[in-house]
Amino acid sequence: MRGVMMKIAILGYSGSGKSTLAKNLANYYEIPVLFLDTVNFLPNWVERSKQDGRLIVSNFMQNDSWVIDGNYGDFFQRERLEQSDKIIFMNFPRRICIYRAFKRYFKYKNTTREDMANGCIEKIDLEFIWWILHEGRNKERRNNYKQIEKDFKDKIVVLKNPKEVDLYLQNTINP
Repeated sequence: MRGVMMKIAILGYSGSGKSTLAKNLANYYEIPVLFLDTVNFLPNWVERSKQDGRLIVSNFMQNDSWVIDGNYGDFFQRERLEQSDKIIFMNFPRRICIYRAFKRYFKYKNTTREDMANGCIEKIDLEFIWWILHEGRNKERRNNYKQIEKDFKDKIVVLKNPKEVDLYLQNTINP
């Protein structure tokens, strides 16, 4: 769908499929995509300086159209949401996210996914499992998502499972 001016922010829990959805929408609309994990991390899972990361995101947001995948409040989250024409919140249950994280690990084991920074070999460890099941869903984060839903109710779409994502894509790509 070439020529469409569209800005889409995709938020949600780790393992919910944000990057896959971002790729699908970017391909469909033929617009650039930015995976915030590629901004946050340097090779070997070293975190990039917030200042450098913010510069990358700020420059990317100058595009007329984009899809940005990821949460990262430090990378102009509020501004991304305000500029977005559509916000998609992947509000999947823990069991689906942990299942998908393991599935992804076995699929990409010993490699680096395209939506991850170069040199960040796919991994799953106790810290990441804890993040998916607990820390990434702590009260503060859940409240932040609730506030986003409230503040941007006119342009947010909340998808709660893979079937809803499929339906959303069907209605978007083949209305």
